[in-house]
Amino acid sequence: MQYHIEGMDCASCVGKIETALARMPGVSDIQLNFATEKLELTLAPDGATQFSDIEKTIKRLGFGISATSDQSIAANSANQSATEHQRWWQSRKGKQVVGLGLLMSIAYALSLLFPDYGMWAFAVAVIVGVFPFARKALALAMTGTPFSIEMLMSVAALGALIIGEPEEAAAVVFLFSVGELLEGVAADRARAGIRALASLVPKSAILLDAQGGQRDVPAASLQVNDLVLVRPGDKVSADGIITQGNSSLDDSPITGESIPVAKTVGDDVFAGSINMEGALQIRVEKTAADNTIARIIELVEQAQASKAPTARFIEKFSRYYTPAVMAIAALVIIIPPLAMGGEWATWLYRGLALLLIACPCALVLSTPAAIASGLAVGARRGLLIKGGSALEIIGRVNTVAFDKTGTLTEGKPRVTDVVAFTKDRMDSQGEDAILALFASVESASSHPLAKAIIDHAKAANIAIPIASKAYATAGKAVHATVAGRALAIGSPVYAANETSITSEQNAQIAALQNEGKTVSVLFDEQSREVLGLVALRDELRDDAKEGIAQLKAMGVRSVMLTGDNRLTAQALASHLDIEWEAELLPEDKLRLLNEMKDKTKIAMIGDGINDAPALATADVGIAMGGGTDVAIETADVALMKSRVTDVAHLVALSRATMSNIHQNVIFALGLKAVFLITTVLGITGLWIAVLADTGATVLVTLNALRLLRFKTGSST
Repeated sequence: MQYHIEGMDCASCVGKIETALARMPGVSDIQLNFATEKLELTLAPDGATQFSDIEKTIKRLGFGISATSDQSIAANSANQSATEHQRWWQSRKGKQVVGLGLLMSIAYALSLLFPDYGMWAFAVAVIVGVFPFARKALALAMTGTPFSIEMLMSVAALGALIIGEPEEAAAVVFLFSVGELLEGVAADRARAGIRALASLVPKSAILLDAQGGQRDVPAASLQVNDLVLVRPGDKVSADGIITQGNSSLDDSPITGESIPVAKTVGDDVFAGSINMEGALQIRVEKTAADNTIARIIELVEQAQASKAPTARFIEKFSRYYTPAVMAIAALVIIIPPLAMGGEWATWLYRGLALLLIACPCALVLSTPAAIASGLAVGARRGLLIKGGSALEIIGRVNTVAFDKTGTLTEGKPRVTDVVAFTKDRMDSQGEDAILALFASVESASSHPLAKAIIDHAKAANIAIPIASKAYATAGKAVHATVAGRALAIGSPVYAANETSITSEQNAQIAALQNEGKTVSVLFDEQSREVLGLVALRDELRDDAKEGIAQLKAMGVRSVMLTGDNRLTAQALASHLDIEWEAELLPEDKLRLLNEMKDKTKIAMIGDGINDAPALATADVGIAMGGGTDVAIETADVALMKSRVTDVAHLVALSRATMSNIHQNVIFALGLKAVFLITTVLGITGLWIAVLADTGATVLVTLNALRLLRFKTGSST
């Protein structure tokens, strides 16, 4: 059986559902994926449990459930992306928070205007707000999870209400409701990354029949060995092999290659790649359920499922804290009157005061207050951190894996060298003349390298001659006539077949390529003379070297993972003093990250769609803000200013935040421990208990606010 589960806002929800289902007879092989909200299980045909029983159990726990069919991952994701998602205020939890907030505002106003009725107004707010949590707590208790966070909150709120502190009870309920809502919103944002991946593959394809006819069909319906046409500017609709035509394809969504790759008959192509120039006929090799994008989606889903977020501190602590405090309170109320002849009223008062001291307000705030301050500081610096779990982990990271293209580099090719092999009669300055000819020939091309050359010539205020008879040999060269001369620009391999390149010229080409640069050759097609070279490279970001050095000073190791060629990777890595691995596909990056994760805490930084699986499987994923939406949605952190130095700022901020959290927990638990003892001994009473709880909350909040003054290098 397969189901879609709604309403899971944190990883602990998975455990609650699995525990409840495991207790049902005839249910086995339970697999619940938090990231995709998919539940799979096996139900014994002759068992006592029916399909309806499973649905009733899950709904009783406060989650939605619907049956699903066994579709491909890509199809499921595409269907989800087509569904309009609710705004936060339209959801059940959002309406609950808004309603409770209004009730508390009304209660506060009434308490000011009519003090005698304010208490009752707050009591109504508490009862209305706590009801759904109390009902869920009872359902969880009946299905094997008696000491849940819902149980702790319900008992604390009702305890505060019983002893006459409805304002405190209302604050607990409202705070918990807001926390639940924020977790739900964050979970949905994380899942949006998977939905966005499916949109990379075009919805339709041009299918060619045996007679050469063309018709539009859904891309998901393509079968192995079908022939499809991909026109210039179109996305490739399926993984396959080129059977006719040649062109340059932008494979950056798949391989991370920064420059379009020339491909011809017999070469592999990937679904989602963009055809830059000539028309291609492609024979389909893989269906939509098994293409490259579908595999990336599956990798992301699996990575998110295996990387359950850090459980909330209070959820872990409540496994011991909740039953212990409830047991102590019960013993305080019952034992003295029965065993020592104490007065019931006195010990009931002390027990209720103990419940108030046990109210987790300060403890609940200890982590979120510091996290909220840390997130605010990060936002001011352009560091979009998606939740406290990510902020906690970053400070413990001791290895950072960088993608190259668009992360350590700008992601845009730039002209680095212009070499003139002859003085051109058009200009006494050879290099300027050669650059002018390069720009003239490339002026009719839309290739990224052509744009970089033209932009470089314009920036140098060089007059670009008008070219005529411009055309392209797809994937090989561009041709044009300039001032009566038939010129061409191509790769060194193409130029070697069309001209006679001297050994000196070959040595210069090799030297440039060894520096990780892409070389284009300009030659005269009539005289077969090589006129000059232009070298281009995707240059390092201005702060890349400084950012790596800062991480090294903090004891954090850096490694570069890229889909680019080894020469480019080696040249850039040597300049940065960084370890490197090159020519990697998405699954290769994933394999290397998993190997490193066995030995160290690791962060992955990337900007492309191809980085999405690696961003998801790392302990924390960080995306450059200028990157793709998919990378940003999949990652735990987005560097909105796209600065490499911000990675070191992230680590420092996380370490300061975790230090603040530890201080807050000591304040919260320390004060509670002191007043728990004094309350049991009768030294302090109800009002002191209220003051102790409020005081702990104030201390925790003020300490957390210190983080707002955090600066890089400070020891806050």
